Amino acid sequence: MLELRDIEVAYGAAPALRGVTLDVRRGELVCVVGPNGAGKTTLINTVAGLCRARAGRLAIDGRDITALAPHRFCDEGVAIVPEGRRLFTGMTVRENLELGSFRAEAKAHRRDSLDASLALFPALTAKLEQPAGELSGGQQQMVAIARALMARPRLLLLDEPSLGLSPLVVNEVFSALRRINADGMTLLLVEQNVAMALDVSHRAYVLEEGAIVAEGEPEALSAQPEIRRAYLGL
Repeated sequence: MLELRDIEVAYGAAPALRGVTLDVRRGELVCVVGPNGAGKTTLINTVAGLCRARAGRLAIDGRDITALAPHRFCDEGVAIVPEGRRLFTGMTVRENLELGSFRAEAKAHRRDSLDASLALFPALTAKLEQPAGELSGGQQQMVAIARALMARPRLLLLDEPSLGLSPLVVNEVFSALRRINADGMTLLLVEQNVAMALDVSHRAYVLEEGAIVAEGEPEALSAQPEIRRAYLGL
């Protein structure tokens, strides 16, 4: 479904991604893990159209979207849950969710999408008319995920969904990601919580200094001594 071939991204003269090649097949949950500064957020923002690749090819279902205008990526079925959630904190939860269904096609299914989001995150039902800024960090992350789902994407991108959350809430969020994927959604996840990311994923890539240094099934990666030492603390 998603293909990246030799993607290069730079900020001025500073390279951020170097020859990144990866694939996400339809229905998969794939994670990209790595240390701070590895380029994970740049990678996810490039797939979302927020960063422009200076070289390489980005395609969805065989369609080259490398040079597509950023606002057109959503039309291609891509939605992102950004790092730090980035909610409109002075607006209600309902208003934040409705912004996710801004496109005409998504707006036509807004009621069904809202019902599905509340079924996924029942805790939000009683919070719909409350300002998003008054919610706990975990509830805000639920809103951010639900807002992206309101766009009815084919590919859901998630940037550090566990950031700043308690272990209990992290488990709840990752359980929701499992359910989203089980319902047929394709997910690309970048995450510093390596153990949790590997636990939910079908395949994984390790990104270091802007380049892919390892890839494979989570069990195989976890068995590599250098991966266990560098990323799992084992």
